Amino acid sequence: MLDRILNGAIGFLGVVVFVITYPVIAVCIKLDSRGPVIFSQKRVGYKGRIFTFYKYRTMSHDGHKPYETPKLDAEHFRTFVFTTPVSRLTRVGRFLRAASLDELPNFWNVLNGDMRIVGPRPEIPELVSQYPPEYHRRHDVKPGITGLAQISGRADLTYEETMNYDLDYVDNHSLARDLSILVKTVPAVLARKGAR
Repeated sequence: MLDRILNGAIGFLGVVVFVITYPVIAVCIKLDSRGPVIFSQKRVGYKGRIFTFYKYRTMSHDGHKPYETPKLDAEHFRTFVFTTPVSRLTRVGRFLRAASLDELPNFWNVLNGDMRIVGPRPEIPELVSQYPPEYHRRHDVKPGITGLAQISGRADLTYEETMNYDLDYVDNHSLARDLSILVKTVPAVLARKGAR
């Protein structure tokens, strides 16, 4: 019950911030490059359910076109690090990512019940289809806006390191731990460590 109240309250406040700041951010995105303001994509959520994920567009319109998903075996998952080519990012997009403002539309996903405030970040189906069996346990909880990986290095982590944090959260999540992660998210965002 307290968990639902926490997610509902923060989700509502997040949507309020999103609505208030939307006009300014939308104008900046449109002036900087052509294309939609909001980027949507299919992601894998709780129990493997596919949902539509929303965030601000941070790449050029062409940059958001589907591109080849890396083919990864167990060995490559250990060393794989997500990187977005700088050439794909717009000037406004680089700022939004560095400040984590591109994720404000995620709060709609929280209110829709597809995501929580804290949990593993949702992944694209094309990559999830390559998971070794043990990785699918990350879908035993709803995906989140922030999580252990996000306060521990974000994009500086290898995929295996990210997965270890995600599975640790799945095995040991609690309201107290969620509150601790939320508190630690603030300095992590301000420091912009691992933001890409």
